[in-house]
Amino acid sequence: MKQTSNLRGERRMSNFKSIDRRGFGTLALAGLAATSFASVPAQAATPDEIKAKGTLTVGVMTDYPPFGGVDAQQHPEGYDADVAKALADSLGVKLELVPVTGPNRIPYLLTNKVDVLIATLGITGPRLKQVLFSNPYSTLTIYVLAPKSLAIKTPEDLKSVSISVSRASTELAALEKIAPKGTPIKVYDDDALSIQALISGQTQALGASTVVLAHLNKNFPQLNIEPKILLNEQANGMAIRKADTVLVDYANKFIADIVKNGELSKINQKWFGFPLPKLPPMPTF
Repeated sequence: MKQTSNLRGERRMSNFKSIDRRGFGTLALAGLAATSFASVPAQAATPDEIKAKGTLTVGVMTDYPPFGGVDAQQHPEGYDADVAKALADSLGVKLELVPVTGPNRIPYLLTNKVDVLIATLGITGPRLKQVLFSNPYSTLTIYVLAPKSLAIKTPEDLKSVSISVSRASTELAALEKIAPKGTPIKVYDDDALSIQALISGQTQALGASTVVLAHLNKNFPQLNIEPKILLNEQANGMAIRKADTVLVDYANKFIADIVKNGELSKINQKWFGFPLPKLPPMPTF
């Protein structure tokens, strides 16, 4: 059974305060920024038009460090922001970063509020019906995460385990494929809330990536969280509107260049502490 949880007001703010500042408590900022940018649509469709405009507008996550977080001044930072900066530099234009959330990423792109998404967006069949993707520029592995004391070895074991997961996420899609009928899956509006549900004991497990696992083990070691069941190995691509085929070609060449010259590996080393692993091939569906 899938349940939808919506936390509001002081309860939501309390949840944010219990999470590390550079962690997952920044969706309030993203919401405010989203409102402020709503009336400034991006119109560029080709690299030449972006150069003529003088600014590359990129949607990035701010609730999913180290891919996307905020610095001490509440400005977006992270792996994706650094890739966006490198892309803007290659075009010779200024960079404008627009915070987005999991559910509003693609709508922001399709309504021309950003030129491109560099927002930890997994390449999936359903998403390919809406947008074009560049070749993968990053990857992450998604698991069911839970305390070591919780006995979970097979998908069948999930039937009696409450699991938090974020709306419109690849984690949710993968979990629904393997979870037995009746599994108490609780869907939250964003990553901050789904993670907080596990931390606070509202759920017993969490559908999330190894990025989240590293955050939990660093900041909440008492929970003894470990990966239980592999859900997906996700290839992340830049998302671009379907009409913008020239921009996709440019993005693919850009990614190939920064892989070859080592710049992308340096970005990976900066944010994850190790060189860039081999990127997965473009998924086929």
